[in-house]
Amino acid sequence: MKHVSSSRKSRTDINRLKSTKDSEIVIDKDAPAWTPEMFARAVVRKGLKPIPRKSLLSLRIDADVLEWFRGQGRGYQSRMNALLRAFMQAHK
Repeated sequence: MKHVSSSRKSRTDINRLKSTKDSEIVIDKDAPAWTPEMFARAVVRKGLKPIPRKSLLSLRIDADVLEWFRGQGRGYQSRMNALLRAFMQAHK
């Protein structure tokens, strides 16, 4: 049986990266340049309350309800969570 190493050697050429001059770096033309307005809207997490962790849960949902949520497209689980949160907050 062939021994497979669990470590993965980086294929990045560090010496080439270190020797690259700023003028040689190619900027992605599809990515827009950052404007002051974009920086103002940026969110920095440092110092803010941590984002609450989510728990993995096995839950039985009626098939028609699940089908409807899935029919709404990607993110249906997050929308279900948002509805449950709204119900929770309304009943505190």
